[in-house]
Amino acid sequence: MAPTESIPLFLSCARGLEPLLAQEAAALGATEVREQNGGVICSADWQVAYRACLWSRLASRVLLPLAQFEVLDAEQLYNAAKLIDWPGWFSANRTFAIEVAGRSNTLTHTHFAALKVKDAIADRFRDDHGRRPDVDASNPDVPVHLHLNGANASLSLDLSGGSLHRRGYRARGGAAPLKETLAAAILIRAGWPEVARNGGGLVDPLCGSGTLVIEAAYLAGDIASGLARERYGFQALRNFDSNIWGALLGEARRRKEIGLTQLPPLLGQDIDGATLRSARNNAELAGLAEHIQWAQADVSTARPIGELPGLVVANPPYGERLGSEAELIKLYSLLGVTLKQHFGGWRAAIFTGRPDLGPRLGLRAEKMYSLYNGDLPCKLLLFDMEVPAPEAVGAVNPGGGSEDFANRLRKNFKHLSKWAKRTGVSCYRVYDADLPDYALAVDLYPTASLQIHAQEYAAPKTVDPVRAERRLREALAVIQQEFAVPTSAIHFKIRQQQKGTDQYTRQSEQENFQQVEEHGCRLWINLDDYLDTGLFLDHRPLRRRIQAEAAGKRFLNLFCYTATATVHAAKGGASGTMSVDLSANYLEWGQRNLALNGIDATLKTRRQPDDVWQQRRPRHEPVARHTLVQADCLAWLKEQAESKSPPRFDLILCDPPTFSNSKRMDGTLDVQRDHVEMIQNAARLLTPQGVLYFSTNRKRFKLDMEGLAGLEISDITPQTLDEDYKRPPPPHRCWAIRNRTP
Repeated sequence: MAPTESIPLFLSCARGLEPLLAQEAAALGATEVREQNGGVICSADWQVAYRACLWSRLASRVLLPLAQFEVLDAEQLYNAAKLIDWPGWFSANRTFAIEVAGRSNTLTHTHFAALKVKDAIADRFRDDHGRRPDVDASNPDVPVHLHLNGANASLSLDLSGGSLHRRGYRARGGAAPLKETLAAAILIRAGWPEVARNGGGLVDPLCGSGTLVIEAAYLAGDIASGLARERYGFQALRNFDSNIWGALLGEARRRKEIGLTQLPPLLGQDIDGATLRSARNNAELAGLAEHIQWAQADVSTARPIGELPGLVVANPPYGERLGSEAELIKLYSLLGVTLKQHFGGWRAAIFTGRPDLGPRLGLRAEKMYSLYNGDLPCKLLLFDMEVPAPEAVGAVNPGGGSEDFANRLRKNFKHLSKWAKRTGVSCYRVYDADLPDYALAVDLYPTASLQIHAQEYAAPKTVDPVRAERRLREALAVIQQEFAVPTSAIHFKIRQQQKGTDQYTRQSEQENFQQVEEHGCRLWINLDDYLDTGLFLDHRPLRRRIQAEAAGKRFLNLFCYTATATVHAAKGGASGTMSVDLSANYLEWGQRNLALNGIDATLKTRRQPDDVWQQRRPRHEPVARHTLVQADCLAWLKEQAESKSPPRFDLILCDPPTFSNSKRMDGTLDVQRDHVEMIQNAARLLTPQGVLYFSTNRKRFKLDMEGLAGLEISDITPQTLDEDYKRPPPPHRCWAIRNRTP
């Protein structure tokens, strides 16, 4: 074909980009442009085809249709493919491969369909020239595209030589990178080209591997999207015109050289250092190392750059692979506050696969577009940020209830920080739904730096969800400002009524364990992966009590969780400890807690006949081991209590869950229903002077005094509440239980 001869083209794209691609194709010189699902059909000469491959920011591929036909079976597909003059398009020295897309009524196996087309091409070459080209499935010179649509099929040459989203600058992406074509579409829909022409800058506070920022530089700097690609499919065709292609490359390089001198300020920031290094590497490969600023920083620290209003654009994580639900709510809430407080006069574009979290931003979208990230339906939310009044700058919600929350938080912290310093307490609760409109619990954990564990008590259905979202957004912003911590230091959870062991199930997989200290004991906590942190702060006085009473005594910790009370008993001089729980994960956590304090403990994942507490052991053999046992506590207690020589303990802690129906249990546990048998069995393991501490956090729990009439029982709840938990109602109830002296 002559370079100026018109050819048909199909430019494919991601769903939702067809209108933008049609405009782009026309601007590149294509004619007779028509939108179709998944792309546009147009006419063009070869120069325009080359230009589309080099410059299109939105097309996935530029296809040259060769034949369209009905296909009822594999033989018909083979015959139709063999009729095409493949040797007229490329030589036998070139490699080729078949890519199949779509679905057929009769050809259900795409690999088989590809094989039939491959055989047809090879046989056509062999018939015409006596030799055939080789297949290179991974990196062919000539990609052939087969599209199946019901009873119809089409065969095309892929002039682009592979997906055009591969610009050639991305070495490796972050956890969930955007395709470059989608990033370009987001920026075009957000009006970035106009903003850049007017001198406005761009900020991406969640830049990941930097795709949005780099594509923004390409758009603003008039840089051809495919300039860094090494090769294209059309270069392997017989009619390839190197003069036309050389002229197009020369033009693109000159335009880039001029464009780089006119780039507006561009900033990409991310909290993750490894991801940011990837972004820097990508920018360097794109030739933009000196033209983009990068910062390792928290999203809440994002600020405008340059002197003119610009665009702030972000693609927050969706939740499938990044972050727990509560952490996403926190991120969206604080992102909205940051935009509202600091980006007045700017345009904001938030691309999200979680449109349901859009209201968490607290902003009203001026426009909304439906796009797809792969198969995931997404929304692009566009906002024109209002310029706040001078007196509102830096305030969360002037005149609103957030000031009441801030005052209460400030007052509590002033009082409790002095109490904590005086009593040697490090981790404590600073706020617990003190104001009805702000139903959160806020705990402070001083690790290497101050960490805040904030839990929202789920609002009842009678509360307006819009109001609840606003209050939470205000509360998170106040917490961040009052304690001057980054967003990453606020570990947010949603606390709802739990069933069974739900509170112990994983919420994320970050495995970020940190150390804290409590009364001379060092303990591992995890603020992200579970609803609870591994350390029940309300039981601090009870652990301190056990530590003070444990010297020379044998201690049993039932439903031990992460064995923090066991650590206190061992540090208090217990002659031996046994900790029982059904979860191997938490027992391993407990073993790590003990090891952190220099205490060697044996972990038994199943009961063994040589139980260290059996009384048949010789009297002169000291029990000096610390043991953790994986077992159903109810069944274990019953078995030990009914044995002929039950083990004996001087101190027992029994802090069962409210309810449990773990698959590893025989039946279920209900603390109200089962507490009498549980306490009676535990009391049978006490030495004559021993004491059992029984605790529960079940609301409206009623101890069955009649059923436990044979025991001495004292309610010690007030003695087990520290200053930070002296709010009605108490978070738990606790009793000291002893066997009656004969």
